[in-house]
Amino acid sequence: MSGAEIFDITIDKVRFSYDGAPMHFDATIAANAITALIGPSGSGKSTLLNLIAGFETPSQGRILFAGRDHTAVAPAERPVSMVFQENNLFAHLDVAANVGLGRSPSLKLDEADRDDISTALERVGLAGKDKRLPRELSGGERQRVALARVLVRNRPVLLLDEAFASLGPSLRRDMLDLVGELQRSRAMTVLMVTHDPADALRIAAHTIFLENGCVVASGDTATMLSGKAPAQVQRYLGGKVRDAGDTIARKET
Repeated sequence: MSGAEIFDITIDKVRFSYDGAPMHFDATIAANAITALIGPSGSGKSTLLNLIAGFETPSQGRILFAGRDHTAVAPAERPVSMVFQENNLFAHLDVAANVGLGRSPSLKLDEADRDDISTALERVGLAGKDKRLPRELSGGERQRVALARVLVRNRPVLLLDEAFASLGPSLRRDMLDLVGELQRSRAMTVLMVTHDPADALRIAAHTIFLENGCVVASGDTATMLSGKAPAQVQRYLGGKVRDAGDTIARKET
């Protein structure tokens, strides 16, 4: 995909029911930028990502990529890659093969594909580890494999469902920075679910807040995670609002 292509996501009056709980989503995800998705547990964050990816189908409404309706399009045909917390690696396949699945689910790979896999592994800091099995990798390395798979898929939209929640603070920051670098180099549209305001402050230009299955607030991250945030967001963050504001101040100095 061309880096100049504008690939915004429009969630247009989407309705969905999860375990009997009604959800109603209306939002626009900015193109070529990172947007954080925050809110209480059960507010619909993962459900919204699954709707965008095509793993769930809305009962009403539309999901558009770059203005084109993809509501009825199969997940494999959408311009989307997704990374989960458990990274979805196959234990019996080595690193190169796990990455190669992003290019060909049947692993019918030619020389150009294998070159792209090597380049992707080098890009995420895993050069020389292509023959290792997932069990031989650290948690952070397994997530790097998942990001390398994203690179070889070369889709303009990346969805992260608490992908780094199980990592320690230092490694978590490293992975967030890597996502930021990949987003800038590929001009990707990234939507990232997180429970930690520091994640959003580190790399997300925009933040969307969900509550009770609805989008109730959105805006630039610095405002959304400060004392100027809407009341619903401040209630959710509690004492973390001050911490977020302090972090913003430190970043600006």
